[in-house]
Amino acid sequence: MSSKAPKVAILGFHLESNAFSPLSVEEDFRAQCWEEGDGISELARGVSRLPSEVSGFYARMDEIGEWTPAPLIVIGAPPGGPASTDVWTAFLDAVQARLQAAMPVDAVYVANHGASSADGVDDTEGVLARRLRELVGPGVPIVATHDLHCNVSQDTVDALDGLIAYRTNPHVDQRERAADAADMIHEILAGTRMVTAYVRLPLTPPSVTLSTASGPYADMVAMGARLTQPADEGPIAHVAVCAGFVFSDLPKCGVTVTVTARGDLQAARRAALQVARAGWADRARYVANTISVERAVELARNASQALLFADVADNPGGGGRGNTSWLLQAFDEARVPHVVLGVFVDPALAAEAALLGVGAEFDAVFNRQESEYSRRYTARARILKLTDGEGMGRRGIMRGRKFSLGQTCLLQLVDSGMQVVVGSLRRQLAEPAILEMHGIDIATAGHVIVKSRGHYRAGFDEFFPNDRIHDVDSPGLTTPNLKQIAFKRLPRPVWPLDSDAAWREPDWAADV
Repeated sequence: MSSKAPKVAILGFHLESNAFSPLSVEEDFRAQCWEEGDGISELARGVSRLPSEVSGFYARMDEIGEWTPAPLIVIGAPPGGPASTDVWTAFLDAVQARLQAAMPVDAVYVANHGASSADGVDDTEGVLARRLRELVGPGVPIVATHDLHCNVSQDTVDALDGLIAYRTNPHVDQRERAADAADMIHEILAGTRMVTAYVRLPLTPPSVTLSTASGPYADMVAMGARLTQPADEGPIAHVAVCAGFVFSDLPKCGVTVTVTARGDLQAARRAALQVARAGWADRARYVANTISVERAVELARNASQALLFADVADNPGGGGRGNTSWLLQAFDEARVPHVVLGVFVDPALAAEAALLGVGAEFDAVFNRQESEYSRRYTARARILKLTDGEGMGRRGIMRGRKFSLGQTCLLQLVDSGMQVVVGSLRRQLAEPAILEMHGIDIATAGHVIVKSRGHYRAGFDEFFPNDRIHDVDSPGLTTPNLKQIAFKRLPRPVWPLDSDAAWREPDWAADV
């Protein structure tokens, strides 16, 4: 690498696409993150709504030494349907125009979620990676970080020099993985040639089985981490064990193993096969541990300590709309005392409460516009608090990041006393500050019902140990019961949907 400070282009597209949700439009991105140009650098070095890995990348590059950032565009929306054509086209056009204006660059860093798609475009990551490669040529390193719930294609891997994925679920290591990307870029600029090996398994586990604390997926991720080696100790630079996002309903869905190695393709392939074989042999362990709505009510009634119930089938963090009413209705009608539920996403209800004001009592209509999963439920309620929904995360996936719920209210249902946080923007309740900003003391509030999957564990672990947490199975767009979903494009057969699913190892396996 020359002694001059490297110039690095930075961009990112953050969207987890659920094929069964409405399209994600520009308004969804603008409400969460849409930043272009040099202003990204200031935001990345401060407190903002940028994805955490962008800040982590800047921090590591600043630590290593002099460099010149060339920020292009970073946009992100809550998990939802595929991006609209307008959004995807605008993003690609901005990437191309801004990159051409910034060239020449020494490297490119891509901070993608990795499970996106667009209306009519299955492999947005592959399209983006190929476009970048065409623009910068074969000699400029391109390194990407992805969420571990990404769907990785061979096209994406072929266009990149390195793919780095999170190792924690709940996700709390975004900054560390971005630092790995910065280190890999410096290593490549110093003369190291990276090669990659890629394997996809016909395995699409329910998301509730993908904890990295324990279980079959945790074992795969831990194996990949053990195989990863520092530059002076061996060839394996990174092992990305990606769980995939089954609700994208795409041919590229499935668990993937992508190994980036320092010039040694055989070593990369051996490591990829070792992890993939172990994961496939362990596939029967991916069993969702959930309880019914009725069982949740029973446990809450009889509990001597406060419990946390996760409405995992209606997780806005996976494309759910945040407005199914099965748990809300069941706990209210059962008159279970001391219950807090959030975030119920209903902008019309939040707006009505704002007009009525704190202290007003009214008939709260949840889901006045019903849909397949969003049943209407009406309950007498009192308005306890109103907010603008602007907050700062303090734990877990949102730690140190700004968030917005839009206009919110805290309602107390008159008959049961249940408190319900109602928001206007789709956000999962993975962050305790969301309840605390509404005046709720979680330590004394009683039972908590979160519309979230997994990420709540890193936010609420200071209040609820694992033995007081229950994932609840109810109807919804992110149900762990995958047989309820009418998949159309998922490659079949696939485990666990099909007992006859079989994995054919890649042709090169015989030579490794």
